[in-house]
Amino acid sequence: MLNRRTIRIKIMQSLFAFNQCKEANHSLALDLIEERFQPDLNSMQVQDKELLRGQKKAALQLFEKRFKGKDLTESADPKIEKAIADALDLFNNGVTKDQAFLSKNIILEIEKLTTLYLSVLQLLVEFAELASAEKKVNHSNFVNHPIIKAIAANEELSAQLLKVDGGWQKRKDSVRGWFKDVIKEDSLYQEFIAEKNPKEESQKVLIKHLVRKLILGAGSINDFFEDQDIRWAEDRDIIKSLVDKTLKSFDGGKVALQKMSLDWEDDKVFINKLFKNTIALDEQYKQLIAKNTKNWEVDRLPLTDRAILEMALSEMIHFPNIPVKVTINEYIELSKEYSTPKSRQFVNGILDVMSKTMKDSGAIKKSGRGLIDNK
Repeated sequence: MLNRRTIRIKIMQSLFAFNQCKEANHSLALDLIEERFQPDLNSMQVQDKELLRGQKKAALQLFEKRFKGKDLTESADPKIEKAIADALDLFNNGVTKDQAFLSKNIILEIEKLTTLYLSVLQLLVEFAELASAEKKVNHSNFVNHPIIKAIAANEELSAQLLKVDGGWQKRKDSVRGWFKDVIKEDSLYQEFIAEKNPKEESQKVLIKHLVRKLILGAGSINDFFEDQDIRWAEDRDIIKSLVDKTLKSFDGGKVALQKMSLDWEDDKVFINKLFKNTIALDEQYKQLIAKNTKNWEVDRLPLTDRAILEMALSEMIHFPNIPVKVTINEYIELSKEYSTPKSRQFVNGILDVMSKTMKDSGAIKKSGRGLIDNK
């Protein structure tokens, strides 16, 4: 089941990507200014290289000041002014497009988890079908495995696979290769198909082994999923949990498909709101971070730590129904897993101090049952 921690991880990853995109857009803006003051090699007129160098230097300096909001005065040189305006437009347009893309992509990445989950279940069925076509070896224990038969008979699975294009029709060659080289060669599988009358416990052991070790464990099948999903290192555990719960739901005749989210519409609101508000975090709160990080500028913090701190502040401010303690604990956990070894203590200390400051100033206002005291 998808939980809020997993969602926060997805948002953090997208914020990390967004900040990298901003840096790339900044570099493109500087490149534009550089190009505007290069000598025109096609011109028949003599180029004043000294003048161009001076204009370029002045344009780059003024651009950086405006970029940081420190100097909004216009240059007396129209060429310099035009170059700066075009560079800022290039940067701002790029940032707007990147934000829209990444915001939408968070939703798509999470929805893709459903496709991956269904595909893993269907892969068991595909292997059983290949086994049934084998003539030299008797695979009947596997072909008649009650859980696999229940998965194959699940009409909801078939319908959802059609909707998300999660079947294996276009990758039959890969499936055949995995069955031949991975499944058939596995010693536990060979022992299972050689049993005379497999017991229920033996059937459960095999199906767990297939999923955890052969499909989602290290190997060629896992490598395939990794190629399909750039976040597979994190997503694999989610898929594994969903598949495990599906297998455990077997009641002797049917299996129950798992939902990715109990309330996906509510989760989407949370995603969009937290992502948008973190990007738009007011400068005063960035300064609050700087003030509490030994006067470092926020831009000098490690990118992951900066994203974690800004997300945490945004969540404290814009989600009145989430207790401060919950927010702080969630982002400490994120820092433990995704940042530097010392980040846990760093994030814990900074968020604790800033939350108290913001509560005293009225920036944090919690409401709802049990949220009156959020120390």
